[in-house]
Amino acid sequence: MMERLGDRFRELDTPLLVEWSDGRREAILFVVEEETKTSEFSIYRLARYCLDLAELMETDRVVPVVIFLRTGDNRTCLRLGSDSRAYMKFRYLMCKLKSKSSAKYYDSDNIVARLNLPNMAYPPEDRLEMYLAAQTGLARLETSLEKQRKYADFIDFYADLSQEEVMRYRARYLSEEGDIMGLASVLREEGREQGVEQGMQQGLQKGLQKGLQQGMQKGVLQLLMRLLEKKFGALSPDLVTKLEQSDETQILLWSENILTADTLGEIFGH
Repeated sequence: MMERLGDRFRELDTPLLVEWSDGRREAILFVVEEETKTSEFSIYRLARYCLDLAELMETDRVVPVVIFLRTGDNRTCLRLGSDSRAYMKFRYLMCKLKSKSSAKYYDSDNIVARLNLPNMAYPPEDRLEMYLAAQTGLARLETSLEKQRKYADFIDFYADLSQEEVMRYRARYLSEEGDIMGLASVLREEGREQGVEQGMQQGLQKGLQKGLQQGMQKGVLQLLMRLLEKKFGALSPDLVTKLEQSDETQILLWSENILTADTLGEIFGH
């Protein structure tokens, strides 16, 4: 799609083409844009993008949809013309997630709603309950392990639990089998053995150590890299190489440091 638009391409999030196999209806194109900061939204940019796609796809059946992750004022209608006549009018469908109560969707069978619970409104005291509803919804409604792993990252990113909240979550929602939604689910989804999950019950460091002792160094290293990326952003090629060439003792030390470090230098001792 981007290549066909060439230099005219205005990068938004998701153009979705819906077609009916029986030909009863003409195809319709949904243009979905997500805005983290409402103030950065441009109705002009969205209108240009819709016009470009309409011309490219040779259709007038285009539905613009904007999902705002934060509340705020935004322009909902674009009118071009003179005082007496409008020559173009443009509107879009709008969804402000922060205006929706997350509690209403705790039992929803709509996986999109469950994944977006962290982006909805909820009292601070319900934060862990909201996170649990999002994670359990993902586990129940998505059967693909690859997609579960991808969407679990989405939930973790927007929930952004503090270390103290992670510890309270472990203590409160540990199941009888010793499983815990969140970081441990990543290991489980990738086929890790029960040893790491049991270690998680006694804390992240002990869980990592037990996993390493059982020959799962590669899996634990991947988890450490995932935590580093979540906290500090993309890792440099040199750092990735350093991690991959490290032994068990080094990985354990760095895993302990990540819980309290504010910089990469504090983790790696320089």
